[in-house]
Amino acid sequence: MNRLARNVIYVLSALTLSACVPSAHAQKDPEVGGAAMYANKNIVQNALNSQDHTTLVAAVKAAGLVDTLSGAGPFTVFAPTNEAFAALPAGTVDTLLKPENKDQLVKILTYHVVAGKLSSKDVAKLIKKGGGTAELKTVSGGTLKASMDMGKLVLTDEKGGKATVTIADVFQSNGVIHVIDAVLLPN
Repeated sequence: MNRLARNVIYVLSALTLSACVPSAHAQKDPEVGGAAMYANKNIVQNALNSQDHTTLVAAVKAAGLVDTLSGAGPFTVFAPTNEAFAALPAGTVDTLLKPENKDQLVKILTYHVVAGKLSSKDVAKLIKKGGGTAELKTVSGGTLKASMDMGKLVLTDEKGGKATVTIADVFQSNGVIHVIDAVLLPN
């Protein structure tokens, strides 16, 4: 697996877990999917325990990104929930998990990862500096647009799809996860 794909996976994991828990900065070991997320564990170790991210974990495994997202990072991962994957057109997830579609799966997963450790406050500062929007370069080479809507962090993908951070700032040993309510799709 190339370095870019590994970096994308790390960033996706970190962003997904971090964006969904806005008050996680003050909360020790916030819960995601019914399980505590420990700051001394990496993105993969914590994601494995979240009942809300079993589809994401299966996809990360199928894409061969476990080692990447377990690496030093740091990564910001925007992590779609099982419900987010279920909202995709029927059969999409099953098709993506097939070995012959691994490249496409890697591209989608790494599109959810940004290099570095961006807390929700960091993203908010970038949005303010950008006059209401911020462009986040993903590990896949794509761009996510971040903005605020009614006090919530919203990401817009290259196809115009939107995902809202439902749990932000879930800090990991190798980054941060922001939980999101939709799967983001690159061009």
